[in-house]
Amino acid sequence: MNCRRCSAPLDRPGDYCLRCNTANCDAVVVVFGEDRATLTMLDSEVGVEDDESEEPADRAEVLGETTVTTVPDDGERTARTQLRNYAGRVADEIQRKRPETVYAAGERVPLRETRAQLHYEFYRVPDEDPVETVLARHGEPSLEVVEAAPAEKLGGAHSTLIGERKGWRAIRAVAEHPHVKKIIPGPIDAGGSGSRTGVRAKVTRADEHGNVRLLLRDGSSVQENRVVTTASDREVGELVRADLNEALADDEFA
Repeated sequence: MNCRRCSAPLDRPGDYCLRCNTANCDAVVVVFGEDRATLTMLDSEVGVEDDESEEPADRAEVLGETTVTTVPDDGERTARTQLRNYAGRVADEIQRKRPETVYAAGERVPLRETRAQLHYEFYRVPDEDPVETVLARHGEPSLEVVEAAPAEKLGGAHSTLIGERKGWRAIRAVAEHPHVKKIIPGPIDAGGSGSRTGVRAKVTRADEHGNVRLLLRDGSSVQENRVVTTASDREVGELVRADLNEALADDEFA
Protein backbone atom coordinates (compact mmCIF):
# COMPACT_ATOMS: atom_id res chain seq x y z
CA MET A 1 0.00 0.00 0.00
CA ASN A 2 1.17 3.55 -0.77
CA CYS A 3 0.46 6.80 1.06
CA ARG A 4 -2.62 8.45 -0.37
CA ARG A 5 -0.93 11.87 -0.37
CA CYS A 6 2.71 11.39 -1.44
CA SER A 7 2.53 7.80 -2.76
CA ALA A 8 5.42 6.69 -0.56
CA PRO A 9 5.33 2.93 0.09
CA LEU A 10 3.99 1.95 3.51
CA ASP A 11 5.29 -1.06 5.43
CA ARG A 12 1.80 -2.17 6.47
CA PRO A 13 -1.75 -1.29 5.40
CA GLY A 14 -3.00 1.92 6.99
CA ASP A 15 0.35 3.02 8.41
CA TYR A 16 0.83 6.71 9.15
CA CYS A 17 3.17 8.23 6.56
CA LEU A 18 6.18 9.76 8.26
CA ARG A 19 7.38 11.31 5.01
CA CYS A 20 4.44 13.69 4.58
CA ASN A 21 2.77 13.32 8.02
CA THR A 22 -0.46 11.87 6.65
CA ALA A 23 -2.85 9.43 8.35
CA ASN A 24 -3.94 6.69 5.98
CA CYS A 25 -6.77 5.12 7.97
CA ASP A 26 -9.69 6.45 9.99
CA ALA A 27 -10.32 3.54 12.32
CA VAL A 28 -8.90 0.26 13.55
CA VAL A 29 -11.10 -2.67 14.60
CA VAL A 30 -9.35 -5.06 17.00
CA VAL A 31 -10.72 -8.51 17.80
CA PHE A 32 -8.95 -9.98 20.82
CA GLY A 33 -8.41 -13.65 21.47
CA GLU A 34 -6.48 -15.09 24.40
CA ASP A 35 -3.29 -15.35 22.34
CA ARG A 36 -4.12 -13.67 19.02
CA ALA A 37 -5.50 -10.27 18.01
CA THR A 38 -6.69 -9.36 14.53
CA LEU A 39 -6.53 -5.70 13.53
CA THR A 40 -8.57 -4.48 10.57
CA MET A 41 -7.79 -1.04 9.18
CA LEU A 42 -10.65 1.05 7.75
CA ASP A 43 -10.64 4.27 5.75
CA SER A 44 -13.32 6.44 4.14
CA GLU A 45 -11.07 8.23 1.66
CA VAL A 46 -9.85 5.32 -0.44
CA GLY A 47 -10.01 6.32 -4.09
CA VAL A 48 -11.17 9.87 -3.32
CA GLU A 49 -9.24 12.50 -5.27
CA ASP A 50 -8.29 15.91 -3.92
CA ASP A 51 -11.38 17.58 -5.33
CA GLU A 52 -13.47 20.00 -3.30
CA SER A 53 -16.61 18.85 -5.10
CA GLU A 54 -16.05 15.22 -4.15
CA GLU A 55 -18.68 13.89 -1.76
CA PRO A 56 -17.58 11.83 1.28
CA ALA A 57 -17.71 8.09 0.82
CA ASP A 58 -20.94 6.43 1.99
CA ARG A 59 -19.06 3.49 3.41
CA ALA A 60 -15.54 2.99 4.72
CA GLU A 61 -13.25 0.57 2.95
CA VAL A 62 -11.16 -2.21 4.43
CA LEU A 63 -7.49 -1.48 3.82
CA GLY A 64 -6.14 -4.72 5.21
CA GLU A 65 -5.56 -6.87 8.28
CA THR A 66 -2.69 -7.45 10.67
CA THR A 67 -2.42 -10.26 13.22
CA VAL A 68 -0.57 -10.01 16.51
CA THR A 69 0.11 -13.27 18.38
CA THR A 70 1.54 -14.22 21.74
CA VAL A 71 2.55 -17.44 23.46
CA PRO A 72 0.96 -18.01 26.90
CA ASP A 73 3.38 -18.62 29.77
CA ASP A 74 2.88 -20.59 32.99
CA GLY A 75 3.08 -18.93 36.36
CA GLU A 76 1.36 -15.82 37.74
CA ARG A 77 4.30 -13.46 37.25
CA THR A 78 5.16 -14.59 33.72
CA ALA A 79 1.48 -14.62 32.73
CA ARG A 80 1.15 -11.00 33.80
CA THR A 81 4.28 -10.05 31.89
CA GLN A 82 3.04 -11.95 28.86
CA LEU A 83 -0.31 -10.10 28.98
CA ARG A 84 1.41 -6.73 29.25
CA ASN A 85 3.71 -7.53 26.35
CA TYR A 86 0.84 -8.87 24.24
CA ALA A 87 -1.21 -5.73 24.84
CA GLY A 88 1.87 -3.61 24.20
CA ARG A 89 2.39 -5.19 20.79
CA VAL A 90 -1.24 -4.54 19.86
CA ALA A 91 -0.97 -0.95 21.14
CA ASP A 92 2.21 -0.43 19.10
CA GLU A 93 0.47 -1.72 15.98
CA ILE A 94 -2.43 0.69 16.51
CA GLN A 95 -0.01 3.55 17.17
CA ARG A 96 1.58 2.92 13.75
CA LYS A 97 -1.79 3.88 12.19
CA ARG A 98 -2.65 6.91 14.37
CA PRO A 99 -6.38 6.39 13.75
CA GLU A 100 -9.20 8.66 14.89
CA THR A 101 -11.02 5.82 16.65
CA VAL A 102 -10.35 2.30 17.86
CA TYR A 103 -13.11 -0.31 18.07
CA ALA A 104 -12.61 -3.54 19.99
CA ALA A 105 -14.29 -6.89 20.55
CA GLY A 106 -13.37 -10.23 22.08
CA GLU A 107 -11.53 -11.17 25.25
CA ARG A 108 -11.96 -8.57 27.98
CA VAL A 109 -8.60 -8.87 29.79
CA PRO A 110 -6.24 -8.11 26.88
CA LEU A 111 -8.73 -5.53 25.61
CA ARG A 112 -8.65 -3.68 28.92
CA GLU A 113 -4.84 -3.86 29.12
CA THR A 114 -4.45 -2.52 25.58
CA ARG A 115 -6.90 0.32 26.17
CA ALA A 116 -4.88 1.38 29.22
CA GLN A 117 -1.80 1.77 27.02
CA LEU A 118 -3.48 4.01 24.41
CA HIS A 119 -4.86 7.56 24.37
CA TYR A 120 -7.27 7.07 21.47
CA GLU A 121 -11.07 6.96 21.68
CA PHE A 122 -11.69 3.27 22.35
CA TYR A 123 -15.15 1.72 21.91
CA ARG A 124 -16.47 -1.76 22.52
CA VAL A 125 -18.46 -3.35 19.67
CA PRO A 126 -20.37 -6.66 19.55
CA ASP A 127 -18.24 -9.78 19.26
CA GLU A 128 -20.36 -11.03 16.37
CA ASP A 129 -19.05 -9.57 13.08
CA PRO A 130 -17.45 -6.45 14.63
CA VAL A 131 -15.92 -5.19 11.37
CA GLU A 132 -19.27 -5.21 9.59
CA THR A 133 -20.84 -3.47 12.58
CA VAL A 134 -18.33 -0.63 12.34
CA LEU A 135 -18.69 -0.41 8.55
CA ALA A 136 -22.47 -0.14 8.91
CA ARG A 137 -22.10 2.75 11.37
CA HIS A 138 -19.79 4.72 9.10
CA GLY A 139 -21.16 8.13 8.24
CA GLU A 140 -23.14 8.52 11.45
CA PRO A 141 -22.34 11.76 13.30
CA SER A 142 -19.75 11.43 16.04
CA LEU A 143 -20.89 11.77 19.63
CA GLU A 144 -19.88 14.85 21.56
CA VAL A 145 -16.99 14.22 23.96
CA VAL A 146 -17.33 15.72 27.45
CA GLU A 147 -13.95 16.85 28.77
CA ALA A 148 -14.95 17.23 32.44
CA ALA A 149 -13.57 15.56 35.55
CA PRO A 150 -15.82 12.81 37.01
CA ALA A 151 -16.59 14.87 40.14
CA GLU A 152 -17.79 17.75 37.96
CA LYS A 153 -20.39 15.49 36.31
CA LEU A 154 -22.14 14.70 39.59
CA GLY A 155 -25.16 16.88 40.39
CA GLY A 156 -28.76 16.99 41.55
CA ALA A 157 -30.57 17.39 44.86
CA HIS A 158 -29.40 14.08 46.35
CA SER A 159 -25.71 13.98 47.23
CA THR A 160 -25.61 10.68 49.18
CA LEU A 161 -24.48 7.52 47.42
CA ILE A 162 -25.00 4.03 48.78
CA GLY A 163 -21.95 1.86 49.22
CA GLU A 164 -19.75 4.73 50.41
CA ARG A 165 -16.33 4.42 48.71
CA LYS A 166 -17.38 1.48 46.53
CA GLY A 167 -20.49 3.37 45.46
CA TRP A 168 -18.34 6.33 44.43
CA ARG A 169 -16.02 3.97 42.52
CA ALA A 170 -18.98 2.76 40.47
CA ILE A 171 -20.13 6.34 39.85
CA ARG A 172 -16.61 7.28 38.84
CA ALA A 173 -16.35 4.37 36.39
CA VAL A 174 -19.47 5.69 34.63
CA ALA A 175 -18.53 9.39 34.93
CA GLU A 176 -15.15 8.77 33.28
CA HIS A 177 -16.86 7.79 30.03
CA PRO A 178 -16.36 10.56 27.45
CA HIS A 179 -20.02 10.50 26.35
CA VAL A 180 -21.49 10.99 29.85
CA LYS A 181 -22.56 14.58 30.53
CA LYS A 182 -24.02 14.34 34.01
CA ILE A 183 -25.00 11.87 36.73
CA ILE A 184 -27.93 12.80 38.94
CA PRO A 185 -28.19 10.61 42.08
CA GLY A 186 -31.68 9.57 43.11
CA PRO A 187 -33.16 8.81 46.53
CA ILE A 188 -32.13 5.60 48.31
CA ASP A 189 -34.76 2.90 48.68
CA ALA A 190 -33.90 0.78 51.71
CA GLY A 191 -37.14 -1.21 51.71
CA GLY A 192 -36.16 -3.86 49.20
CA SER A 193 -34.96 -7.38 49.79
CA GLY A 194 -31.56 -8.61 48.78
CA SER A 195 -29.36 -11.53 49.68
CA ARG A 196 -26.19 -10.30 47.97
CA THR A 197 -23.59 -8.47 49.95
CA GLY A 198 -21.35 -5.78 48.53
CA VAL A 199 -22.04 -3.05 46.03
CA ARG A 200 -23.36 -4.07 42.63
CA ALA A 201 -23.97 -1.75 39.67
CA LYS A 202 -25.78 -2.01 36.35
CA VAL A 203 -26.76 0.43 33.62
CA THR A 204 -30.30 -0.03 32.33
CA ARG A 205 -31.77 0.24 28.84
CA ALA A 206 -31.54 3.66 27.18
CA ASP A 207 -34.63 5.84 26.80
CA GLU A 208 -35.76 7.55 23.60
CA HIS A 209 -33.35 10.45 24.25
CA GLY A 210 -30.30 8.20 24.67
CA ASN A 211 -30.07 8.62 28.45
CA VAL A 212 -29.71 5.67 30.85
CA ARG A 213 -30.08 4.78 34.53
CA LEU A 214 -27.34 3.50 36.82
CA LEU A 215 -28.71 1.14 39.46
CA LEU A 216 -26.59 0.78 42.60
CA ARG A 217 -27.39 -2.04 45.02
CA ASP A 218 -25.89 -2.58 48.45
CA GLY A 219 -27.61 -5.41 50.30
CA SER A 220 -31.30 -4.44 50.47
CA SER A 221 -30.67 -0.80 49.53
CA VAL A 222 -31.19 0.37 45.95
CA GLN A 223 -30.42 3.72 44.36
CA GLU A 224 -31.41 4.74 40.83
CA ASN A 225 -29.15 7.40 39.33
CA ARG A 226 -29.99 9.22 36.11
CA VAL A 227 -27.13 9.34 33.58
CA VAL A 228 -27.34 12.02 30.88
CA THR A 229 -25.32 11.07 27.79
CA THR A 230 -24.42 12.82 24.55
CA ALA A 231 -26.44 10.26 22.56
CA SER A 232 -29.50 11.63 20.80
CA ASP A 233 -31.66 8.52 20.51
CA ARG A 234 -32.23 5.06 21.96
CA GLU A 235 -30.09 3.20 19.41
CA VAL A 236 -26.95 5.26 20.07
CA GLY A 237 -27.73 5.32 23.79
CA GLU A 238 -27.66 1.53 23.76
CA LEU A 239 -24.09 1.64 22.45
CA VAL A 240 -23.12 3.93 25.33
CA ARG A 241 -24.96 1.65 27.77
CA ALA A 242 -22.99 -1.38 26.57
CA ASP A 243 -19.76 0.57 27.01
CA LEU A 244 -20.71 1.62 30.54
CA ASN A 245 -21.60 -1.91 31.60
CA GLU A 246 -18.26 -3.08 30.22
CA ALA A 247 -16.52 -0.46 32.34
CA LEU A 248 -18.43 -1.63 35.42
CA ALA A 249 -17.59 -5.26 34.65
CA ASP A 250 -13.92 -4.31 34.35
CA ASP A 251 -14.13 -2.87 37.87
CA GLU A 252 -15.92 -6.04 39.05
CA PHE A 253 -19.25 -4.35 39.86
CA ALA A 254 -21.40 -6.32 37.41
